[in-house]
Amino acid sequence: MLTPHATSEYGALRHVAMRYASDLTPDLDGPDIHPVLTRQKTTSSWQAYDPATVRTQQDTLIGLLRGRSIEVTLLDAAPGSPVQHYPRDIAFVIDHVLVMARLNATHRRPEADALAPLLADAPHVVHLDEGTIEGGDVALHTGTVLVGLGEETSPTGVEALRRALTHHGVDREVRPVHFATHGIVHLDDHFAIVAPGTALIHRDVFPPTELCWFEQHFDLIDVTGAEARAVQTNVLTIAPDTVIVAAGSDRIREQLTARGLEVLTVDYREVTRIPGSLRCTTLPLTRA
Repeated sequence: MLTPHATSEYGALRHVAMRYASDLTPDLDGPDIHPVLTRQKTTSSWQAYDPATVRTQQDTLIGLLRGRSIEVTLLDAAPGSPVQHYPRDIAFVIDHVLVMARLNATHRRPEADALAPLLADAPHVVHLDEGTIEGGDVALHTGTVLVGLGEETSPTGVEALRRALTHHGVDREVRPVHFATHGIVHLDDHFAIVAPGTALIHRDVFPPTELCWFEQHFDLIDVTGAEARAVQTNVLTIAPDTVIVAAGSDRIREQLTARGLEVLTVDYREVTRIPGSLRCTTLPLTRA
């Protein structure tokens, strides 16, 4: 029986779900582009990608994870979903509870269906009753759940999460994180907790009140605008002292290494042609 569990962003990763990219790719420039995507294109880089190359790069990450004794479960394909290789958004684990996200984009909702067989016997699975919230906007901090209020997550969704966690006995503050600009895809493209007390941050997208809070709680590693557009903030921590970054993140890698962290590198250049990277393509189910 699967028993999801995670108390932080950096606990030793034991079990993760992934899903390969499909051959269907999103329409990035057609006449019927959704207004949300139009706004998101002002803060992130969106380019056509080759699905076969994305899958090859995913295989490299899968091999690295399995080489570190991390169980990788591959989810079934979600027909009609062009960004199905980003399962981070469809669910997230907070302590002993697995929360099913409420996806903002209707065409993405079938992506969650493949989780049903995996979670059939899981003891604490929550389906929120209103609003929208996606896993890319959710980060676990000590005693706190940070939730970014970008384009895909609503205040109503944050309130629904707060009620659900209280109902299931999770004693954490649910803290919304506001942005200084519209068009934010997800929090994890601009802020990432990478180790105990350490985080990456792209300061330009946060208002002063949020920056003050971050400064009080973390040793912050600044991410430049160019690095953020290259999705280099979107890293994957697999242990308190081990972080996986995308190839090309040289300055960020140096900053992490200087703090005593082991930094592993994966070529994810094709994956990041749209604004998702290592964190987006992985759904942690169990962290020690």
